[in-house]
Order: sequence, then C-alpha cells, then structure tokens
Amino acid sequence: MTDDNFEIFLEDFVDMLNAMEAGIAKMKMQIVKLVGAEEKPKFSWDPSKIKWEKAEGQKGEFERSEDFNNPEFKELLKDLAQHAGKLSRDGWFYWTYRNGSTVGRKLRKR
Repeated sequence: MTDDNFEIFLEDFVDMLNAMEAGIAKMKMQIVKLVGAEEKPKFSWDPSKIKWEKAEGQKGEFERSEDFNNPEFKELLKDLAQHAGKLSRDGWFYWTYRNGSTVGRKLRKR
C-alpha cells in the first residue's frame, strides 16, 4: 500500500468512525426522549459565539477561526486538545491546525 493510499484509507476510516459516533449520539438522544431523562450538555463552548471566516481548501469550502481572545474559542481549543485535535459536533467536523491557535471546521456531508 502506498503512502497516498494509506492516507486515503485512514481518512475514510476516520469518516466511518465519525459517522458511527454521530449515530450513537443520536440513538442516545432518542433513548433520553423515550425515558424522559435530561441529558447533560456535552460541550462547554458555543460555536455560534465564535467568529468564523470562510476559506477554500483542497477538499472544498470550510470555515476557520483565530478568535483567540474569545472564551468560547479557548474552550473549543481545550476540547480539541482532549480529542487529539479533531472532533465532531452537531454535524460539523472541527480540527486544530499545527500552529495550535487556528481551528478549522467543515459541515459533514450526510
């Protein structure tokens, strides 16, 4: 397997894992509705309170932020650090750039 093929495989594998994670989260929400219990919020940051700017990359459109003085952004960075720089939330995929102070996000295709 070439390095390019391996990278494509890993990207596809991560996409599959993210889809499984989203499916599990949805099923948990359905169970909570059926049982009538309240689920505790999972995230301490609100992406709508972060300044995002549109950008274009090799894989299409995405958004990026360097809103470092924003407490919501700082919480997002902490959460990303706990998830090896990548996570999914509410249909969005978030990642940290190598500089550690820039975050990208892209709407997941359904």
